[in-house]
Amino acid sequence: MPNQPVPNLLSWASEIDPGAIEQAARASRLPFVAGHVALMPDAHVGIGATVGSVIPTEGAIIPSAVGVDIGCGMIATETTLTATDLPDTLDALMPLVEERIPAGVGKGHEDRATDRALDDLGLPHTGLTARQERTVATQFGTLGSGNHFVEVCLDERDRVWTVLHSGSRGIGNQLATRHIAAAKALMRKHLVGLEDPDLAYLVQGTAEFTAYVEDMLWSQRYAMASRARMDRVLSQALFQVVGRGSRVRVINCHHNFTQRERHDGRDMWITRKGAIKADAGDEGVIPGSMGTRSYIVRGLGNPLSYHSCSHGAGRRMSRGRAKRELTTHSLVEAMGARTWNANRAAALVDEHPEAYKPIDLVMEDQKDLVAVQHTLSQVFNYKG
Repeated sequence: MPNQPVPNLLSWASEIDPGAIEQAARASRLPFVAGHVALMPDAHVGIGATVGSVIPTEGAIIPSAVGVDIGCGMIATETTLTATDLPDTLDALMPLVEERIPAGVGKGHEDRATDRALDDLGLPHTGLTARQERTVATQFGTLGSGNHFVEVCLDERDRVWTVLHSGSRGIGNQLATRHIAAAKALMRKHLVGLEDPDLAYLVQGTAEFTAYVEDMLWSQRYAMASRARMDRVLSQALFQVVGRGSRVRVINCHHNFTQRERHDGRDMWITRKGAIKADAGDEGVIPGSMGTRSYIVRGLGNPLSYHSCSHGAGRRMSRGRAKRELTTHSLVEAMGARTWNANRAAALVDEHPEAYKPIDLVMEDQKDLVAVQHTLSQVFNYKG
């Protein structure tokens, strides 16, 4: 159940940095916020808006509250395979994933035709430069970096799942950055004072607002379609290694987005920054950190959270602090017998499980937001 640390703010987090409370409180005091700001159990400090926050607004949107990875989210696929179908190790899967799902900053499918991604997506964007069109094409179906990942997991029934985390890549970042800068310029032009410049907003009915919404919705569609492509490629690679298998069902959900919804009889924009939609019956994917569990959930439609829940475990350490305080050795120990890109262990210390909140605590905190359908344990992990 939520608590109210400050006025106009409800928090489901039993572990949270005071800085995240202060940051969310600043957003809650904006005049167009149409109700309380909801903090999910994984909430932590972000840029402008708190990661793990849900912000209801009327007549305006805060571009930085959506963030620069517009449409970032999760996709999980249940397969017909079981634990007994898997080989002793999945070492043979790693080179296939590395080749077919490029990962890293700016990485793409360099051998693909420029318009291939647009054809696959079926959603050409007429407002892009030639260079951006190439980015759209080459990075479609690629993972990215940071906490983006590919996993193969077993649920409590020993059924095999694939799980993947990615967003709108370079093009989403470019479009978001442009609109965030435009919002800040408008605040300066109209002498609008803000507690945090990163809370700069766009007013509904203006050309700038319309342009942002168009780019945002396009980026969300791009991200969802890109995840779907990678998911198919991942399934094909896994079935190639095993020698058989088919897909049973797919869950594909955003956790950095905004959309029009109706709550308490009012039409408003619900911005989820590091949160997923959890209306009654909605299926979602909540990953833990590498080396821990993930969850397939069904939403309970709690109106106090605007039908939302957490998007993951949530950081308890910044990347810099994790690199200073955690070790490669302890990361290797935490990963145990899993197949993972251990040759990059030193570069992945900032993704150490101890850099994140305990996922079991996060799930306990949100028992009134979601019901757990399946608990997933990793057997294979590939990090961006």
